[in-house]
Amino acid sequence: MVRGLYTGWTGMENEQKRLDIISNNLANSATVGYKKEGVTNQSFDDVLTLKIRDESENFTDKRIGKMTLGVKLGEVYTDYTQGSLRETGNTFDLAIEGSGFFKMQVLDKDGNAKERYTRAGQFLMDKEGYIVDVNGNHLMSEGGNLQVPTDASQIVIDLQGNVFADGVQVDKLVVTDFEDYDYLKKFGEAMYEAVDGSREKDTTSGIRQGYTEQSNVNVVSEMVNMIAITRAYEANQKVLQSIDGTLELAANSVGKI
Repeated sequence: MVRGLYTGWTGMENEQKRLDIISNNLANSATVGYKKEGVTNQSFDDVLTLKIRDESENFTDKRIGKMTLGVKLGEVYTDYTQGSLRETGNTFDLAIEGSGFFKMQVLDKDGNAKERYTRAGQFLMDKEGYIVDVNGNHLMSEGGNLQVPTDASQIVIDLQGNVFADGVQVDKLVVTDFEDYDYLKKFGEAMYEAVDGSREKDTTSGIRQGYTEQSNVNVVSEMVNMIAITRAYEANQKVLQSIDGTLELAANSVGKI
């Protein structure tokens, strides 16, 4: 009976964690460049059960079989499928059409420059002509941190990432792709950092100026999943309540007979 309580509890805990992940996806459904997360479930390893020193079996241990102790959360993964492109018309709004990431220079708390990667292409030009994101992190190019003339009347970035100021090429953007995205770790909501073992690869993806890539979260699908998870949670809750009621009956009523 207590085993049933434990199994029901693991189910409730699992559904709560799945609900947290879906809630985070919904909260970031309007975040540019956000990639939704998912999760896998798996059962605990089966364990061998024995009937120990049972009087009916001459006080010898007897093998009953195997049983599982419930469910647990498996792997939390990121879905890197491309989101839809939305036209903004802004000069420094950029979207990658295909695989890959913009390379960013991010300063840590000690002021050290670190390379990070993002699909969020909402950029702007600071007073020195550097192209930065809303947090001041620099967009990187083949020449280092991308900088354009502040007095240029027109900035054009073509599909290959070539940057032109009034018709003159000043630099070229870097689009970085990786052979295995399992070697990327989330940094904030829309950035990633490469961990040991990551390997870059060439990409033929294009850059669309005046567009941003929206999140790949399907709000309707996530809401349907949320309803299913809530019902599963309630089902496990009712299991616990039923077993608890049976235990109460055994303790308070059967014991009096």
